[in-house]
Amino acid sequence: MPIETVSPAEAYARYDRHTMMIDIRGEEAWRREHITGSRAVSPEHLTSDAFSHANLQATDTVIFHCQRGVRTEHLSSQLVAAVYPARAVVIAGGIEAWKAAGYAVKKDRHQPLPLMRQVQICAGALTLVGTMAGACIHPAFYGIPAFVGAGLIFAGTTGWCGMARLLAAMPWNSATH
Repeated sequence: MPIETVSPAEAYARYDRHTMMIDIRGEEAWRREHITGSRAVSPEHLTSDAFSHANLQATDTVIFHCQRGVRTEHLSSQLVAAVYPARAVVIAGGIEAWKAAGYAVKKDRHQPLPLMRQVQICAGALTLVGTMAGACIHPAFYGIPAFVGAGLIFAGTTGWCGMARLLAAMPWNSATH
């Protein structure tokens, strides 16, 4: 059964006591910004028993969203199965479309940036500084962007990222946030 896609306005109009709003971007992105009343459920937890505690009925609706709608579209059959017998609905364009339509979100800018964005910032900064230092100070500094590039290739092929592990251990990423 194909999943129904609705506009942010339609999702807003349907959001009532028989509706559950689920954000599948993950806990850290949800803590930083989310639709008021939504819950975070990461894709790896979207199993057939993930919502068994909710006692969902065929008359219930679960509205899913992600950042821009790509992840919900990709996982549509998994979303339908996770909430069966309830009706699964996806917000077209995700939380970005929700905000663009003028609907409120709850923001907590004290939460750290998502870990992968932190990795991208650090990798980019190290690459830029290493390249500039290699060009202006000494060619040995070219080793920095080479090391970062090798680390990114290793992370992409193995799924293990040392920089992400290091950043996850930093105080601003502690579980107390």
